[in-house]
Amino acid sequence: MSQGRERPLTVHHLNQLLLVCSLILLVAVAAVRISSRSGLPSLLVYLGIGVAIGQDGIGHVQFDNAELTQVFGYAALVVILAEGGLGTKWAETRPVLPASAALATVGVAVSVGVTATAAHFLVGLEWRQALIVGAVVSSTDAAAVFSVLRRIPLPPRVTGTLEAESGFNDAPVVILVLAFSTAGPIEHWYILLGEITLELAIGAAVGLAVGWLGAWGLRHVALPASGLYPIAVMAIAVTAYAAGAMAHGSGFLAVYLAAMVLGNARLPHWPATRGFAEGLGWIAQIGMFVLLGLLVSPHELGDDIVPALLIGLVLTVVARPLSVVLCLLPFRVPWQEQTLMSWAGLRGAVPIILATIPMVEGVEGSRRIFNIVFVLVVVYTLVQGPTLPWLAGKLRLGTGTEAADLGIESAPLERLRGHLLSVDIPQESKMHGVEVAELRLPKGAAVTLVVRGGTSFVPLPTTMLRHGDELLVVATDPVRDATERRLRAVGQGGKLADWLGIDGEDPKR
Repeated sequence: MSQGRERPLTVHHLNQLLLVCSLILLVAVAAVRISSRSGLPSLLVYLGIGVAIGQDGIGHVQFDNAELTQVFGYAALVVILAEGGLGTKWAETRPVLPASAALATVGVAVSVGVTATAAHFLVGLEWRQALIVGAVVSSTDAAAVFSVLRRIPLPPRVTGTLEAESGFNDAPVVILVLAFSTAGPIEHWYILLGEITLELAIGAAVGLAVGWLGAWGLRHVALPASGLYPIAVMAIAVTAYAAGAMAHGSGFLAVYLAAMVLGNARLPHWPATRGFAEGLGWIAQIGMFVLLGLLVSPHELGDDIVPALLIGLVLTVVARPLSVVLCLLPFRVPWQEQTLMSWAGLRGAVPIILATIPMVEGVEGSRRIFNIVFVLVVVYTLVQGPTLPWLAGKLRLGTGTEAADLGIESAPLERLRGHLLSVDIPQESKMHGVEVAELRLPKGAAVTLVVRGGTSFVPLPTTMLRHGDELLVVATDPVRDATERRLRAVGQGGKLADWLGIDGEDPKR
C-alpha cells in the first residue's frame, strides 16, 4: 500500500496480514451488535473502521489505489447480490415485478435527471460531472436495503418492491456511469438507450438460464457431502455473473436473477446454503466497506460537505419521491406505501464503488465526485436508516404479524429414493399441541424421531408436539412436496388447516 520499492510477499508478511484481517473481522462482527440496536446500517461502522486505520486515522495506512478498490468492490457486489437473490421470495416479488422494473429503469432515469440538474445549477459542477454524480447516487444499495428491511415487518408488497428494485437497478446504473465516464461526448442518446436495453436483456437471459440449469442439476444429482451444496450454489451464481459479463450483458442482473431462481427451487440442505451465503455476504460487505474507508481522505472532505448535503437533499426529498410517484402511478399503490418507499431509497457502498469508475477513467474532478458521494452516503444513511422503523410505525405499515414459517431442511436419500426432512417448530407455530397422528401425512411419509430438550425419542401416534421440538420426517420422493405442504399447513393453521383452506404453499414461491 505504501509508496516505494515493492518487496515479495513472505510468510512473515502473511502472518501480519492474517492477524490484521482477523482483528478487523472480529471488531466488525462485534460492531454489528451496536448497529442492530441503533438501527444504523452496518456499512457505516465498517466505513468507520476503514477511515480509522487509514492515512488520517490511527493506522496511518497509505492507500490510494482506486482501480484495486473497484475490482474488489465489483467482486464483493457479486457476492452481495447473490446472497440477496437467494433470500428473495418469488411469492412476494412476482406481483410487484412490473413496479420494481419501472423503478429500476424509468425511476433511475428520473432520479438521474433531477439530481444532475441540481448538481449543475446548485453546486456548479460541469454537466459531465453532474451526470456522473446523478447516475452514481441514483441506485439504491442492495446491501443496505437487505440489511435494514429484513428486520422490519413490512407488508410483502413493500418489501418485495424495494428488494427487487435494489437488485435490478445496479445494472442500468453501472452502464450509465461507464457511459458518462468514457472519454468523448455521447452523441446519440437513443444508441445509449439501445445498448442499455440489450445488455439488460442478455444479462436476464443468461441469469435465468444458468439459474434454471443449476437448480435442475442440484435437484437431480446427489452430492456426497452436504457441505458441497452451498459451494455449488454460490459457484453457479458467480458463473452467471461471469457468463453474462463475457456475453456483453449485465453480469449484475444475471447473478441476481440466477440466485433468485436457485433460492426458490427447493434445493437440498437449503438452511445450510442460506447460512453459508449470509456468511459470505457479511465478509464481502466488511471487506468492501473497510477498503472504501481506506480510500477516502477525511482532510479533503471539508470543501465538499455543503455540496454533498445540497445534492443529497434534492435526491432525498425531490428526485426519489418524484420517481416513486411517477413509476407507481399505474399500479395504484397507497400513498402510505409510496411514502415509505420514497424514504427507503437507501444508499450504501454501491454508489461509493461506482464513484471509483471516473477516478479509474481519469475524469476531470473525479476526486471531488468521490468525496461528494462519500459524504452524501454517510450523512443520509445516518438520517434515513434509523428513522425507517419509526416512519413505518407512523404510517401503520410495520405492525403486520403472521404465523412463523417452519424451517424445513431436505437431504436426499439416494438409495432409498427419499428425503430426510428436518422440521423445527418455532414459538409462533400452530403445530404446538397437535398430535403426530393429527398431522395426517401422505402415505409414504412418517415422523421417525422427535428431539426435545436435548433428548430424542421415537414418537407414538398420540405424542403431542410442542414449541421447540425438532422432527425428523422421512418422505419418499413422490410425496416429498405434498409432505412439506402438509407440514407447513399445520404450522400455519393447526389441526384445522384443511377446514381453514390453508394449502401450506412455500412462502418462497
